[in-house]
Amino acid sequence: MKALGYISAIIGGAVAGAAAALLLAPEKGEDTRAKLTEAVKDFCDKHDIKLSRLQMKELVEEIEEEA
Repeated sequence: MKALGYISAIIGGAVAGAAAALLLAPEKGEDTRAKLTEAVKDFCDKHDIKLSRLQMKELVEEIEEEA
């Protein structure tokens, strides 16, 4: 169980870092959201994480709020 916590922390940190970089870039919000969604999708595909469209949207919105 402890390993799962470390993995979650690493995934969360990677996604938050990518989100912060994208959100601080001087682009339109629509473009930034599209890039963020694509980055999360690519990350999930790379690590074989399955998320529904709704879960993906909620995750992107959470990241935007935190950043």
